Amino acid sequence: MEFIYEYGLFLAQAVTFVAAALILVAGILSLGVRQRTDSQAGQIELVNLNEKYRHIGENFREVIEDPEAVKSRKKLIKKEEKAKVKQAKKKHKKGVDIAPEQRRKRLYVMSFDGDVKASATENLREEISAVLPQIQNGDEVLVKVESPGGMVHSYGLASSQLQRIKNADVPLVIAVDKVAASGGYMMACVADRIMAAPFAVLGSIGVVAQLPNFHRLLQKNNVDFELLTAGEHKRTLTMFGENTAKGREKFVEELEETHDLFKNFVSANRPLLDIGKVATGEIWYGQNALEEGLIDELQTSDAFVQDRLAEWDVFEVTFVHKKNWQEKLGLAAESALEKSFLKVWQRGQSSNNY
Repeated sequence: MEFIYEYGLFLAQAVTFVAAALILVAGILSLGVRQRTDSQAGQIELVNLNEKYRHIGENFREVIEDPEAVKSRKKLIKKEEKAKVKQAKKKHKKGVDIAPEQRRKRLYVMSFDGDVKASATENLREEISAVLPQIQNGDEVLVKVESPGGMVHSYGLASSQLQRIKNADVPLVIAVDKVAASGGYMMACVADRIMAAPFAVLGSIGVVAQLPNFHRLLQKNNVDFELLTAGEHKRTLTMFGENTAKGREKFVEELEETHDLFKNFVSANRPLLDIGKVATGEIWYGQNALEEGLIDELQTSDAFVQDRLAEWDVFEVTFVHKKNWQEKLGLAAESALEKSFLKVWQRGQSSNNY
């Protein structure tokens, strides 16, 4: 009994400590969010995918090929590089103008991983702003879109960011490896070319809204709820008030108007699409989406990039947020709390084993 009492006291102290630490961390994180400024937001990171996969190939061959063959190939590459340098020096001594090497076309690759609020739009905006000034004739942009959709205004802004690429007369390719539905498809249809994996989910050109209503529960418990508005349709449906047929009718009317805007947007970007057939809220998998005209070809983003590596320079562009000291402290505290929880749990398990 004494052991159980001591263990219970220890557990209570641990829980109290953890709760206090969580409150402190939450306060620090809240302060950090308020103090963050745009100038501290982050930075653009660029990865040369040609170099990345070249190194991977070299490492791969060193493992699977004969060591002598690997050495011979390395010597041959060095010999060819030296020959190029020697030839360039000779031309320079003779006063022959050396034409600058023609710049290869470039493919800039970005990724959009969408949630309900389309939170990744901020990153996409920064990436596009960084890339557009570097674009030259013949370059392209590939955006990998993964999103089941979300808020209308949020995905409208994300689509507008992609429109900036089109407005700059830069070919835009959208790749959908898993899902681009509803707001995700709104983004995808902006592209000059849409590709998708065979089982990727596309479409869902529709609008949905839902909310619970607690009016009868409040009425049953004699709780009054008052909602004061100025304007006949300021609030059509509510969670706590009594919803009327008139309010419901107006709400549905607004949904239909939003759906019409969605359909018009898709039609403007893909005029050959039979919008009446596909704007039913249904989804299509890759092969069927191709047949319906929702996409242009079946291909994964990986295959598209691999095809470009031989003759193009391919760069992966990512905007990375910087973490201020409050966020770093919060992450450190979170890690410490996890370890504390684990120790408490392990101690409890050991006690139970006895």
